[in-house]
Amino acid sequence: MMKKKSIPASKPSLMLFLCQIVSALDVPLDSKLLEELSQPPTITQQSPKDYIVDPRENIVIQCEAKGKPPPSFSWTRNGTHFDIDKDAQVTMKPNSGTLVINIMNGGKAEAYEGVYQCTARNERGAAISNNIVIRPSRSPLWTKEKLEPNHVREGDSLVLHCRPPVGLPPPIIFWMDNAFQRLPQSERVSQGLNGDLYFSNVQPEDTREDYICYARFNHTQTIQQKQPISVKVVSMDSLNDTIAANLSDTDIYGAKPVTERQPVLLTPTGSTSTKVELRGNVLLLECIAAGLPTPVIRWTKEGGELPANRTFFENFKKTLKIIDVSEADSGNYKCTARNVLGSVHHVISVTVKAAPYWITAPRNLVLSPGEDGTLICRANGNPKPSISWLANGVPIAIAPEDPSRKVDGDTIIFSHVQERSSAVYQCNASNEYGYLLANAFVNVLAEPPRILTPANKLYQVIADSPALLDCAYFGSPKPEIEWFKGAKGSILRGNEYIFHDNGTLEIPVAQKDSTGTYTCVARNELGKIQNEVHLEIKDPTMIIKQPEYTVVQRYSQVSFECIIKHDSTLLPTVVWLKDNDELPDDERFLVGKDNLTIMNVTDKDDGTYTCVVNTTLDSVSASAVLTVVAAPPTPAIIYARPNPPFDLELTGQLERSIDLSWTPGDENNSPITNFVIEYEDGLHEPGVWHYQTEVPGTQTTVQLKLSPYVNYSFRVIAVNKIGRSQPSEPSQQYLTKSANPDENPANVQGIGSEPDNLVITWESLTGFQSNGPGLQYKVSWRQKDVDDEWTSVIVANVSKYIVSGTPTFVPYEIKVQALNDLGYAPEPSEVIGHSGEDLPMVAPGNVQVHVINSTLAKVHWDPVPLKTVRGHLQGYKVYYWKVQSLSRRSRRHVEKKILTFRGNKTFGMLPGLEPYSSYKLNVRVVNGKGEGPASPDKVFKTPEGVPSSPSFLKITNPTLDSLTLEWGSPTHPNGVLTSYILKFQPINNTHELGPLVEIRIPANESTLILKNLNYSTRYKFYFNAQTSVGSGSQITEEAVTIMDEGYSEILFATSPVMHTVGPTFYKVQPLYPRIRNVTTAAAETYANISWEYEGPDHANFYVEYGVAGSKEDWKKEIVNGSRSFFVLKGLTPGTAYKVRVGAEGLSGFRSSEDVFETGPAMASRQVDIATQGWFIGLMCAVALLILILLIVCFIRRNKGGKYPVKEKEDAHADPEIQPMKEDDGTFGEYSDAEDHKPLKKGSRTPSDRTVKKEDSDDSLVDYGEGVNGQFNEDGSFIGQYSGKKEKEPAEGNESSEAPSPVNAMNSFV
Repeated sequence: MMKKKSIPASKPSLMLFLCQIVSALDVPLDSKLLEELSQPPTITQQSPKDYIVDPRENIVIQCEAKGKPPPSFSWTRNGTHFDIDKDAQVTMKPNSGTLVINIMNGGKAEAYEGVYQCTARNERGAAISNNIVIRPSRSPLWTKEKLEPNHVREGDSLVLHCRPPVGLPPPIIFWMDNAFQRLPQSERVSQGLNGDLYFSNVQPEDTREDYICYARFNHTQTIQQKQPISVKVVSMDSLNDTIAANLSDTDIYGAKPVTERQPVLLTPTGSTSTKVELRGNVLLLECIAAGLPTPVIRWTKEGGELPANRTFFENFKKTLKIIDVSEADSGNYKCTARNVLGSVHHVISVTVKAAPYWITAPRNLVLSPGEDGTLICRANGNPKPSISWLANGVPIAIAPEDPSRKVDGDTIIFSHVQERSSAVYQCNASNEYGYLLANAFVNVLAEPPRILTPANKLYQVIADSPALLDCAYFGSPKPEIEWFKGAKGSILRGNEYIFHDNGTLEIPVAQKDSTGTYTCVARNELGKIQNEVHLEIKDPTMIIKQPEYTVVQRYSQVSFECIIKHDSTLLPTVVWLKDNDELPDDERFLVGKDNLTIMNVTDKDDGTYTCVVNTTLDSVSASAVLTVVAAPPTPAIIYARPNPPFDLELTGQLERSIDLSWTPGDENNSPITNFVIEYEDGLHEPGVWHYQTEVPGTQTTVQLKLSPYVNYSFRVIAVNKIGRSQPSEPSQQYLTKSANPDENPANVQGIGSEPDNLVITWESLTGFQSNGPGLQYKVSWRQKDVDDEWTSVIVANVSKYIVSGTPTFVPYEIKVQALNDLGYAPEPSEVIGHSGEDLPMVAPGNVQVHVINSTLAKVHWDPVPLKTVRGHLQGYKVYYWKVQSLSRRSRRHVEKKILTFRGNKTFGMLPGLEPYSSYKLNVRVVNGKGEGPASPDKVFKTPEGVPSSPSFLKITNPTLDSLTLEWGSPTHPNGVLTSYILKFQPINNTHELGPLVEIRIPANESTLILKNLNYSTRYKFYFNAQTSVGSGSQITEEAVTIMDEGYSEILFATSPVMHTVGPTFYKVQPLYPRIRNVTTAAAETYANISWEYEGPDHANFYVEYGVAGSKEDWKKEIVNGSRSFFVLKGLTPGTAYKVRVGAEGLSGFRSSEDVFETGPAMASRQVDIATQGWFIGLMCAVALLILILLIVCFIRRNKGGKYPVKEKEDAHADPEIQPMKEDDGTFGEYSDAEDHKPLKKGSRTPSDRTVKKEDSDDSLVDYGEGVNGQFNEDGSFIGQYSGKKEKEPAEGNESSEAPSPVNAMNSFV
């Protein structure tokens, strides 16, 4: 009996095609066959159903289809025919149905909104695309609105509304600040799904004026910005200060602490809500709560569990995300917000609906005339979709009649089809949430049989294995397949063969006699065809001598055998494995033809060794275990270095090689692991031995490669685990013949030292590399990009040649070739060099200065033309100097500072400026030769800042009821002083503070007498100066009025200066203990930290520090004793650090943070005039003139005459040596009291006038670098200011240029 069965899934490589349905044909994917068969159209590519286009670009509506013959295309728009020939803006791609609507040449995208559908048609039917809805994207501007500042009390909740403009598609929302930095979010502060920014409770650090909501429209790549929103958080500390300053002596002052609150939901509102989501989408549920402490959100599903592997929590668990939702995810979802005071919950009822989705999509049918078939279209959804059929794009109810077709709901039944029954059918499944459209054709074919398997294909099989012979075929009606063996053999039948439905013949157990030629015959009513294939049976591969289990002693040798037998026509490969992995990369493992040998066995060689034999048809393997044991006890062995080898002999002498052999010396109980061969060049370096090569310890001969023109001697050194032997005696000498050089000089360069020359340098070859006598070099050059011939010169064995008379800074092609008496080396490669540079010709133009704040300015300039640089552009230098302070109107010695900016940069930042001062600057271009001319000086002024603290505060002349205060004006007023502010309050013996009194003092005062004070009372004073910008830092002092023993009654009176209060004391939030005035002085790798402490004695201090802007934990250092200073060591140079000081055991209080930056940031200053050569020469000339006048005077006096030298000198004094006056702007007496104190590293500028370091994380690249600074690889700089006096560290990193808005935002979205 004949057997028939399907190919098992384990043999897919043999299955060319299978029938899908018993009554239908399946066309094999054979390219040649597909080109010959007729086929109805099939849509292969189309645009999405909802197609949002960019209104600025051409609209491309895709429609691609295949078919035989190739289909033609047509379109409908909004249900009617779309005649593209009548619209000049619309074209259709050749051999395609894709439409291109030309918007970029005058068309408007809004005019082409609508619903489009493509039809692909040929003689066998018509396929249609989905309805493609074209809509141009929209990114409208934000509606203008007036935003009032938000004043919120600390601890209250807050919602900042975004309300973005309605766009298509909806925009992506995010919140940033003015510096384009993403606003940090947390469990307390987060963005909702609607784009609003929610604060569960506000803190003082939330105060800022730049809460900005951005809307990004991806389709148009545009970003819209809402007006900044201001938030002012009123803290309890500020309320305390306000109350304390305004309450009378009878009021109890001190605001209530922040009130904790139980959770309240900010969104959603109410206790319940509903949500509808579609099957397969992502379900997002959100709960955001207010409360203090910040509530924690928890999600549950009533009556069930949240789906595993599809549930995610986002936005600090405020958002529940379930992906790929289904109807089973419908239900009630409960979010609970909880803190220590209580909880609140909200229930969201979720209903999952479903757009139509396929259960069984219709599939193409290929039938033979007279056959039957079915098209099935089954879909599901919620609500359940309705099914409708179309034939060639026309509703089937009005389509041409076909007697072989019958529609039964979601099924079309075909009976006794004919060729005219070919058509394309469309199934439409739709409900209120969407639709599905599928094309499926019925192709009725009448085709004679074809065999697709190549003729005379050869199959090779190992004996006793299955043999599968292919006969892939096609025909309509489906052909019958028969197999024959031999040219005139009978049809194959019987249990020894299996015939598969796809035409494959299987011989389950192939034997030697199965070898031969097999013929496959395919026939149907339209014809017959046959094909021959050949089968060869090969002998199996066998291991006839397998490796065996072995036990060996440590440091001995072991061998495993693996002898194989194989078919003579197959080529085997043998691979050895250890523990199923590759053998160790160890020279002790030696793989032979039939064995594996392991030398000097160690304990790590234990394991299983496998011999694997592979051929193209089969694979066999065999394994054995190796066990390594310790050697039996033996008498103590003395191990030593090996004795030197001897009897060195040279044989096989050739021009470039020679054989060296030797006899090993005694191993001294430690096996020799390798031999090292060294050589001596008696011709060029006599007495110097060089390493040549080394070989394993089992080898005693080696072939050595030689170089020409070398007088060789060789020696051998033996090596074991103990060490190296003494070298052997040298071998006899062998002189190799001379030859041309094998190589050319390396590191060839061309760099001009003067504007009119080119210096060509190279690394000379060694005598060993010369390959012969008479080593010379051929130096060649020619100007690049100029049609010019090479200029060459031959020079002696040197390493430099200078070409004179070259143009300034032009590129040259250069090559250097070695040669000796026998000839030239190979042709050298060319390198590019440049002739000498000259100073730049022009200065940068259009220099502009933008003052950012009182200590920072930004300078812009236009780049100079590259042709005028006359060299490698290295960058630009900005020279700037302070002309005078606007507050003191006094000039000082000019100290120019220099910043260098790398490359073709056209702007830079000037940090460390002094407030309320007049500056000048100019810009110069720099190349490798030096600096170009300076641009005209540009004058700019810095605005006022807050002053420094008063220089001192002294309290003198204490009496019973008065104290005298004296003070010095601020060292740096940074503007025009408007007044001084004095605050003071009494302190009792328990450090309780009395009422605070404030006095405003005119700026021109320097003393004050306070009267009507209480006797024998300690007072604390707080004193600071003010400008129009604000108050500066304050200094504090304490003083005590003296005691009068006879005083028995306290009187209260009104003083012209102040109003005193009675000695009643009230409990307030104590100012003690506290740490203030934290200062830093930083070097490259360390920083000195100092502070002032007020509070109980014997406090134990600690210092915490970390990298500024980093989220890493603070590092902590303990301060020994009660010192008020500490040295931080091991810091990274050029890094900004944050630091704060705290005290142990005092409720964990600590100072405010300070920021400093480690060096190097040293200033290089302009050379003082007194060191200039011209000035020294002028002074020498003046001195010489005075000496000559004195000599003449002396001669005239001796002759009896007089010469009024003094009067004439007074009348004609040299202006160069006159003191400069303040009134005319010239130099007077030099003083550095104001401007030459070093800037404090890391000191902070006032928050209301300058940009703090925390406000920007930009690179320091904008600040350039000093004269001696170096550019880093990333383009940042290490800057140094220049100056004659003490080095001033730059402020550094106080501000930086804002990054590109689009780039900054793209990095976050």
